[in-house]
Amino acid sequence: QNEKELQDAVKQQEERMLQLIDKSGEVMRLKAEVSELKHLLQRAETEAKVLWEEMRNKEHKVDTAYIQERVVLRQEVNKLRLLLMEKED
Repeated sequence: QNEKELQDAVKQQEERMLQLIDKSGEVMRLKAEVSELKHLLQRAETEAKVLWEEMRNKEHKVDTAYIQERVVLRQEVNKLRLLLMEKED
């Protein structure tokens, strides 16, 4: 009886350890993904900053208000696409 209980306890402990290992691996993958996303965000922000600086330097040729409106509209379209995809899932 005691041996059986001990074996069950060891088995449960092994299962918990395997679950923790799985979670640990997932956490590591998620941390790597977050790191990559931060890098991509920084890159996109840098590109956007450079593009806006270039447009300001050529203000007489480029309607920055029109460009800003297009950016906002594109952002809204992307948000709506994401919402639609979430609803479909």
